[in-house]
Amino acid sequence: MIIRPAKRTETVREYYFSSKLKEMESLNAARTAAGEDRIINLGIGAPDGMPPAPAIEALVESAVQPGNHAYQSYIGIPELRDAFARWYRRYYGVELDPSSEIQPLVGSKEGILLLSLAFLDEGDKVLVPDPGYPTYSSATALVQATPVKYDLVAANGWQPDFDALENMDLTGVKMMWTNYPNMPTGAPASEELYRRLVDFGRRHGIMICNDNPYSFILCPRPLSILAVPGARDCCVELNSLSKAHNMSGWRIGMVAASREVVAQVLKVKSQMDSGMFRPLQLAAVKALEQGPEWFEALNEEYARRKALAGRIFDIIGAVYDPACTGLFLWGKVGEDSPVLVKHVSGNGPCSGADDAWCTRTCGEKVSDRILYEAGVFITPGFIFGKNGRDYVRISLCAKPEVLESAAGRIAAFLHSNIEGKA
Repeated sequence: MIIRPAKRTETVREYYFSSKLKEMESLNAARTAAGEDRIINLGIGAPDGMPPAPAIEALVESAVQPGNHAYQSYIGIPELRDAFARWYRRYYGVELDPSSEIQPLVGSKEGILLLSLAFLDEGDKVLVPDPGYPTYSSATALVQATPVKYDLVAANGWQPDFDALENMDLTGVKMMWTNYPNMPTGAPASEELYRRLVDFGRRHGIMICNDNPYSFILCPRPLSILAVPGARDCCVELNSLSKAHNMSGWRIGMVAASREVVAQVLKVKSQMDSGMFRPLQLAAVKALEQGPEWFEALNEEYARRKALAGRIFDIIGAVYDPACTGLFLWGKVGEDSPVLVKHVSGNGPCSGADDAWCTRTCGEKVSDRILYEAGVFITPGFIFGKNGRDYVRISLCAKPEVLESAAGRIAAFLHSNIEGKA
């Protein structure tokens, strides 16, 4: 390079899944050359189902209209903002002013960086969950603020320990990221949790940023933090059509907050893009009109998949909560996992013969062993923080027959390994 990269980029690395996908492409090339089937990827939560048919029809019909290909409004078309407002009223019981309290986004992930750019200065502190979505930390670092981890642990139901939060030095803390239903753990949202978060944010002058894309997945009732009285004094909520409407590649999301917060987000966003393609917006309107029957069918399918993912965890000896919510199954593994009981060399899981192997977390060892030996990728929990180091995660975004095939591959690998050691 002719110039050095910005110093801020030194604080982040390439996104884990970006680098892992490149590695898997290389492994797949070798597998194909050897006449083996490609790797089964159970990592990323990208829904594989079709979007609502009316959304696709609206996209096709509007894409052939001559007037729909120009720049669009930075704030989104009125029809889309109205549709988001109706969606929040219908399913969350929250009233939003579509003219000032909703900002459409290019996926909710964009909102994480926009909020960070709009509200954080160098040296500000941000409470980030551990385990949690890595982008919360990387966006914080990119704007030269400081991520401060707060623990989520199984013993507390993967919810914040409010006593521990109160005892932390909160000097300089400006923002707190929350995500329920939780990714990666599947812990559900609750009205009590949201009330406590609102109370915490209001008392300490901290903006609570609730990332809420999983609220329709395997949940009996979707919840929004904005339904709590007083929430708009301190809360922002991100949402999207990616998970609940099978539209992850469409990149359609939103931020909902007070008019003052939305205005600041727009101030930054309007410097970075020139509006969303109008046919996408018109299609999103149709998607947001889906009734309860859409979500019931969606969740029937995810319930089947979760049971099959549970069978995979049973095979590898992972402990998990079958009542979890969201798009993933999260399981704890240990050195007694059948995957690790005998190291590839036959010397035991950590004999000293391979120091690099022995220093890895249990989750990473289980993930890598299954990837390299069985041709199945499941996500190691360490990428979400230190509290995820002994966990692995399976995405439910794979068809039942794919999950069954993955279970068969892993079982066959374990059987052949035991046979070979006998």
